[in-house]
Amino acid sequence: VQILLKLWRNGFSLDDGELRSYSDPTNAQFLESVKRGEIPVELQRLVHGGQVNLDMEDHQEQEYVKPRLRFKAFSGEGQKLGSLTPEIVSTPSSPEEEEKSILNAPVLIDDSMPATKIQIRLADGTRLIQRFNQTHRIKHIRDFIIQSRPAFATTDFVLVTTFPNKELTDESLTLQEADILNTVILQQLK
Repeated sequence: VQILLKLWRNGFSLDDGELRSYSDPTNAQFLESVKRGEIPVELQRLVHGGQVNLDMEDHQEQEYVKPRLRFKAFSGEGQKLGSLTPEIVSTPSSPEEEEKSILNAPVLIDDSMPATKIQIRLADGTRLIQRFNQTHRIKHIRDFIIQSRPAFATTDFVLVTTFPNKELTDESLTLQEADILNTVILQQLK
C-alpha cells in the first residue's frame, strides 16, 4: 500500500485526508512510530500485515488547505490474485533468536553508563538486536555486525537510518551524537 504523509505547519495529513493536529496524543504516537522507522499500528491494521510504502512531503512553511476532490480514472496496473509463489519480504526472527543475539553479544557494556538498544536489519533479511552504551561509536555497530556475521567481513556495506534515510558516514560519532538511540539501522550492500 502506498501512503503519502504530508507535514504541514499546523498538523499532518495522510494522502489527501483531513488535517491531524500535532498536539493530539494519538497523532503524536503515530509520528513517533514513523520517526523510529516502524509502521504505525493504524497503518498495520489498514494493510492487514501487507507491505506499506510511506512517502513524505514537507509543507511545514504552509498552512493546511483541504484539497479539492477531483475525478481520477484508474491508471494503475492489474495484479493477479492467488499467486503460486508468494513474495517473502523478510522473515522476522523469533524471540529466542533475538535473545540469543543479545546473550552472545561481543560488545562490552558498562552498566554504570546510559545504554540503548539498536535493532540492525541486515542485508540478508535477518535482524540483530544489541545493547550498546550511548558512548559507543557507529564503528562499534559495524564491528558487531562483522563479529555476528563473519560473512560480511569481506563485503562492502553502509549503515543507514530508517527515518529519515541518512547514511551514517562518520563512524567516529557516538550513538548519542549521531542521534540513533533506540532506533533501527539498516545494512545496505554497496
